[in-house]
Amino acid sequence: MIDAKLLRDNPDVVRAALTKRGESPARVDEILVADGERRSSIAAFEALRAEQKGLGKQVAQAKGDERAALLERTKALAAEVKAHEATANEAERRFDQLSRALPNLVSDEAPVGGESDYVVVEEIGKPRDFAAEGFEPRDHLELGELLGAIDMERGAKVSGARFYFLKGVGAQLQLGMLQLAINQAVEYGFTPMITPTLVKPEVMDGTGYLNAHDDVYRLQEPELYLVGTSEVSLAGYHMDEILDLSGGPVRYAGWSSCYRREAGSYGKDTRGIIRVHQFDKVEMFSYCSLEDAEAEHQRLLGWEKEMLDKMELAYRVIDTATGDLGASAYRKFDCEAWVPTQGAYRELTSTSNTTDYQARRLNIRHRDAEGRTRHVATLNGTLATTRWIVAILETHQLPDGSVRVPAALRPYVGGREVLEPARG
Repeated sequence: MIDAKLLRDNPDVVRAALTKRGESPARVDEILVADGERRSSIAAFEALRAEQKGLGKQVAQAKGDERAALLERTKALAAEVKAHEATANEAERRFDQLSRALPNLVSDEAPVGGESDYVVVEEIGKPRDFAAEGFEPRDHLELGELLGAIDMERGAKVSGARFYFLKGVGAQLQLGMLQLAINQAVEYGFTPMITPTLVKPEVMDGTGYLNAHDDVYRLQEPELYLVGTSEVSLAGYHMDEILDLSGGPVRYAGWSSCYRREAGSYGKDTRGIIRVHQFDKVEMFSYCSLEDAEAEHQRLLGWEKEMLDKMELAYRVIDTATGDLGASAYRKFDCEAWVPTQGAYRELTSTSNTTDYQARRLNIRHRDAEGRTRHVATLNGTLATTRWIVAILETHQLPDGSVRVPAALRPYVGGREVLEPARG
């Protein structure tokens, strides 16, 4: 949620951010009108309430006809107060609804444009040249089936399209990767968390994800939402609290299953486990002061890169364009690994600085050096997830369909250096 004072005093800042996102700046004018109506209706209600209180004192002292007249006015005034209260509440509701639908501001440093207008910040590692090695690479699903690691057919039989089983070394690879991510996070001061995957509407809305409700699974009774990332649960963890940031950022690493409907993605990445309805993930989440948010964003990106380096992958970092940011993101960096059979980089991680957008919606604050309460900044970043298996299998495959295990993952697969195709 954007600060109402900023909307009133500097509406052009918000208009400019909407324009950069490819959205209509006229939304600001609609909110300003609603704000004016809200403030005037509240003022009218409070004036009538004050008159009502004054009349109460007069009635206590009046007698005879004067008292009768005052009582009649009091009765009429009560109806007016009730009506104005309803008007003020409706105006407040409309203003809140419109302002909560606004996306966050955007960084002046973020590239302006749509999905394809990202800027490549750096490229790490060199994509493997399979032609020079003399063989055609298999895709991750073929490799996963050879290894007995991925079973899409039975996943579809049990749960439908875009579900799967990870089994044997596939399950070991995922568990090992996530455990490695947790270990790294703990090393850097994160508190590990196993988080709820069902959250209340106010928590899902507080993170800004209900604006993308087509991708969210919803339970009707009781009304709960399945999270697409543990960011949601971790953001709600300190809802309506005042945090102590005197020792620096408060950091959590959440391990959870995640669920996404993938609405609007029909026909895209239907083969394998690139785009699925359920996956597991370790997500970094940080609460810090607004002044420290940009530096914390770079720290999260650095920890993502460290994990990708452990997977021995070729990848690049991109600065996401304004039109491709989620509603809550002020700035976002993606790390994309090279997927050999697609001849393209594909997203494996993202890290977003949401400034105080989520904290305002969830009422999360801290005390500054002067003792004043201020909204915190919240940031998130992926440290490992199921999709990484795609890049790991394809990058490290050998001609016979076996797969070399990155050194950092070997302790989690029984010390094996190479995963051999399953027999039979």
